[in-house]
Parts: sequence; structure tokens; C-alpha cells
Amino acid sequence: MSTAGKWIFTAAMDVDADKEALFNEVYDQEHVPQLRRVPGVLAVTRAKLDTLRVTMGGETKTVDSQDKPRYACIVELESPDVLTSPAWATAVDAGRWPVEVRPFTRNRQHTLHRVMNDEQ
Repeated sequence: MSTAGKWIFTAAMDVDADKEALFNEVYDQEHVPQLRRVPGVLAVTRAKLDTLRVTMGGETKTVDSQDKPRYACIVELESPDVLTSPAWATAVDAGRWPVEVRPFTRNRQHTLHRVMNDEQ
């Protein structure tokens, strides 16, 4: 996978079942477009957890993902400073997200990774 950014921020979480449709609507129609407008954000991708079966060391196994967040958002960044910028702060609290969605999320996990391939 080729990445455009030198940094990758992830936000992963679960959402209450009765708010899942609203969560996906707001994420796709409001939250992601807001994040994409932040200077220094190069790409935003959403993902949903799936069953992981993998063969390693000659053994195929199903990896337990029971405690892992079901949804993830992957944001490619020019710099980690983007995450503390005024534009980022405005974007993450825009629209219906902070009042109608965020309170119904749980098991939230955030990570920041420096891309190592291609000596970026």
C-alpha cells in the first residue's frame, strides 16, 4: 500500500447499535469531508473490521478480534502537527458529530504512526 503522507493517524471505535446508521451517515457525509479540508490532511479512508484468517508459520488461524473496535478511520498526514492545528480542532467538532454521534461511541483508540517505507 502506497501512502501519500509521512504520518498516519487512526481513530478506531465502536458505536451503539441503535446509532450505527446515523454514525455511518454523519461519518461519510460530514466528518470525512470536514477532515479532508484540513490543511496537511492528504487522505482519509474508513474501514470496518472483518474476520481475520491468516497463515503464519505453516498454521492457518482465525484471529480473535472480540475486543477490537469495529470501525476505523485512517488519516494520512503531512505532519503530526496537523492534529493540533486550529483547522483540525474545528473539523473534529463540526456538524452533528460532537453532539449526535460522539457520545454514543466507545472503545475509542487513537494511534499515530510515522511512515517508514520509501524514506519519506
